[in-house]
Amino acid sequence: MSTQVIGGTGDTGADLPASQGPVLEVRNLSVDFGVDKKWVPAAIDLNYEVKAGEVLAIVGESGSGKSASSMSLLGLLPSNSRVTGEVLLNGKSVLTMSPARLRQIRGNDVAVIFQEPMTALNPVYTVGFQIVETLRLHNEISPDEAKQRALRLLQMVELPDPDKAFRSYPHQLSGGQRQRAMIAQSLSCDPKLLIADEPTTALDVTVQAEILDLMRNLRTQLNSAIVLITHDMGVVADLADRIAVMRQGRIVETGTAEQIFRNPQHEYTRALLAAVPHLGQGDGKDDVDVTAALAAATHTDLQTVDHDELERREQNVLAQLADAEHEVASHGTPGVAPVLELIDVAIEYPKQGRVPAFRAVEGANLTVYPGQVIGLVGESGSGKTTIGRAAVGLLPVAAGSLKVVGTDVSGFRPSSKELAKVRRHVGMVFQDPSSSLNPRLPIGESIGEPMYLAGEAKGGELQKRIEALLDQVELPRAYRNRYPHELSGGQKQRVGIARALSLKPKLMVADEPTSALDVSVQAKVLELFQNLQRELGFACLFVTHDLAVVDVLADYICVMRRGRIVEQGSRDQILRSPQDPYTQRLLAAVPLPDPEKQRERRELRAKLLTVSD
Repeated sequence: MSTQVIGGTGDTGADLPASQGPVLEVRNLSVDFGVDKKWVPAAIDLNYEVKAGEVLAIVGESGSGKSASSMSLLGLLPSNSRVTGEVLLNGKSVLTMSPARLRQIRGNDVAVIFQEPMTALNPVYTVGFQIVETLRLHNEISPDEAKQRALRLLQMVELPDPDKAFRSYPHQLSGGQRQRAMIAQSLSCDPKLLIADEPTTALDVTVQAEILDLMRNLRTQLNSAIVLITHDMGVVADLADRIAVMRQGRIVETGTAEQIFRNPQHEYTRALLAAVPHLGQGDGKDDVDVTAALAAATHTDLQTVDHDELERREQNVLAQLADAEHEVASHGTPGVAPVLELIDVAIEYPKQGRVPAFRAVEGANLTVYPGQVIGLVGESGSGKTTIGRAAVGLLPVAAGSLKVVGTDVSGFRPSSKELAKVRRHVGMVFQDPSSSLNPRLPIGESIGEPMYLAGEAKGGELQKRIEALLDQVELPRAYRNRYPHELSGGQKQRVGIARALSLKPKLMVADEPTSALDVSVQAKVLELFQNLQRELGFACLFVTHDLAVVDVLADYICVMRRGRIVEQGSRDQILRSPQDPYTQRLLAAVPLPDPEKQRERRELRAKLLTVSD
């Protein structure tokens, strides 16, 4: 099927001239996809514009049409699409441009930051090669000059080692580092329009805050227009000037950020805002109280930099950790053995070829009791997922003692029978439900597979257990014969939870289970998870970078940085009165779904970073 366009005239000029009007104008834009010889609408009669230096946020759930409509602006949709309407970039029609002309403006006049950098970056070329290629494609510069500009861009996006990142392949960088590299590539030609498609979805809060700062600086320095596609209302409050709310392919409400957050008119907009998790929900306190508490906790630091005080705090960290086990015990059931216990644990990734062994966690002490939910938080690369993987026996322990359900697994080989017995008591929910489920198996078989392999059930009994698990995660029993690709992201994550619960685990390790979900879907999955935890009473190690989610779920919080636990304590201690400077900066980076409060939080974070420097 070919792409059909209506409206506008073609343009064959070399450059898009500056216009006094909006940078981008969208008029009566509709997008349809050909499915089974029928046109299925994805976006219907969209009208909006973006001026230079302005940020328009397009918000809505998955399937609302926000990404499809934005990708249609540059002809980035598959061949079974149909686009109608008119799109003007600096007054020139885009939809009628030749493919060669479109290639000229992509990257040069318009840049896109995609949601998943791992699929947007070419895996067979280094990051540096890809940025240099973009620079030389649109500019007549030498390879040396292009390399120097690429290094400056990588430094600008605050990669810790620009030279190393330049030489690295995408798979050698963390998720946050890959996103920064892709942003560096997007900004390489100073675009007039930047389309950011969920640019911070799977990033930790500090990296997200830095990337939002980068985009804010881009708007200020280059006067670029930005179209921000997101479901994160905290990000919208931080960056957007105007908001367009989409539902089922249509824009249901538009307005300034203040109007939408203060006085939303449409019922769907109100529901979307109500679903956003935010700090303070855990105990009914308001966001502004959390900000005030954080400012009070850091008041001395904000006035003067007392280096002796900071050094004294560092000396006290070990003492805090020594007391932590006693504090955890007070939250658990007295006299009951812990489900998970780490004593001075070190975990390292073994040597692979020329790549030396890498120690990802050092000196970790943590205790989880039955029925307890512990939030393990920190930035990408802090070691939190490493601890979760070691707890389920996926990584060996290099030093110390790691006990799971009373059994020390430190010396077990990954293939040992002893470890297999321990694993029956542990379930794991992974970050990406799409990649954790076998695409060739119906979901009923995926859920039943652990029970069948463990010899727990077979035949009719297995089918009954599968149906019961589907009921528990609130999925229709008829879904048992569907394949993963036929389910939405939230439904797939429910299948992942059902599979993890199939052997009735005593310990559940949940690794970022809601980070890639819409806010409304995330709220439903979190509510389901809470209900199941209360009903079944399993202990849970909840690994996440989202402190608002931890505030809703966790009794106790453990903060990690660069492979070490820097602070741990009850939820109120960590979120209302953080002692470690890193925890304070982490909390200050959490965006609030309120433009005015977010400005206060951003100013507080800037002061904390100044103190830290």
